[in-house]
Amino acid sequence: MLSVNLEPELDCAIDAMVVPAVGRLVATGDRRDPYRLFDAVGCPVVPVTSFFRELQAAGRSEATMRSYGMDLLRWFRFLWAIDVAWDRATRIEARDFCRWMLVAGKAGSDRLAYSTATRAHSESVLRAFYAFHLETGSGPILNPFPLDRSRNGGRAHAHHNPMEPFHNERSGLYRPRVPVRIPRSVPDEEFNDIFARLPSHRDRALVAFYVSTGARASELLSVTQDGVDPGRGLISVIRKGDGRVQELPASSDAFVWLRLYQLESERDVPAGRRMPLWWTLRHPVRPLTYHAVHRMFERVNAKAGTTATLHALRHTAAYRMAEDPLLPLTDVQFVLGHAQLTTTQIYLTPRKEDVIRRVLAHHAEQTRQAAARAKPTPAPGYRPESLGVLFGTAAP
Repeated sequence: MLSVNLEPELDCAIDAMVVPAVGRLVATGDRRDPYRLFDAVGCPVVPVTSFFRELQAAGRSEATMRSYGMDLLRWFRFLWAIDVAWDRATRIEARDFCRWMLVAGKAGSDRLAYSTATRAHSESVLRAFYAFHLETGSGPILNPFPLDRSRNGGRAHAHHNPMEPFHNERSGLYRPRVPVRIPRSVPDEEFNDIFARLPSHRDRALVAFYVSTGARASELLSVTQDGVDPGRGLISVIRKGDGRVQELPASSDAFVWLRLYQLESERDVPAGRRMPLWWTLRHPVRPLTYHAVHRMFERVNAKAGTTATLHALRHTAAYRMAEDPLLPLTDVQFVLGHAQLTTTQIYLTPRKEDVIRRVLAHHAEQTRQAAARAKPTPAPGYRPESLGVLFGTAAP
């Protein structure tokens, strides 16, 4: 019987395929269209532009649009490489794209595969992109990134074990399972070493606020001069997700370092209620950016011989708050800005260094108890020195 190949295969093997880095995602600076995707000849990719406008209407932030845009750029580069139009893409192209991200990966000599989190995020974004065009009638009639068939039918959570956490019942077919990662915090000794090497009062104030408020790096940089209330111990940040202003409690040490920074920079920093709180140290002074703080922290890490990150300071603050028995976990959730309490619960997981310390102490105690059991104990009424002479264990 004659066999027929129903699946169009790529012209070359997936692991040897090279996807040219053509096209680009551009920040326009226009609030109406903050980001645009351009093809290899510089023309806007209209389907992506309309999708971005849908995201903007739904209240998504510019950072979200940029994140989605990078996933879409990767997908369009793949389609351009295999000469398939975006609205002609099928499940076969989607499958091979996911395989390519897994086995071929990023360009370079070592060809590192994309991380599981990146592949999972990409699948979700592309499924949402095609779902939007399917609903508007501007794309293919079938989503190239389908839902998992085993989870597509029946009632959601119909056979859920109440002793286990809920899982996403509408997961994509090509979405990899993302392992649960334990947030990395900075051990106390390492943090003290880093803090001692910070070169200025501004940097000490920044790190002290990061590790006491749990604010994200970009959120702390959003504080204005009228957003500081030392009397109440609060600072006001703009939340990354929804853009709302939220007061966060901070340590008294952080306000001390902040005041020292303000005293030494009051002649250079422009004053004003709506002016930024954080400025560069070099002249001419400019509002401090995330990349400048990131580079500062990298330099300090290099001097200390550590690998901590700015985001690890947020994890450190979260762990310190979660470990306080007098602080309810719901309070920690509020301070961190988590939408779900389950996100905050991950900070109840023991840290590796704490587990190692406690287990080593356990082994030492077991050794001490074993040595105590091996040593003979005289029965009541016998003098230990007499037994030592009898059994030859007395000191000469």
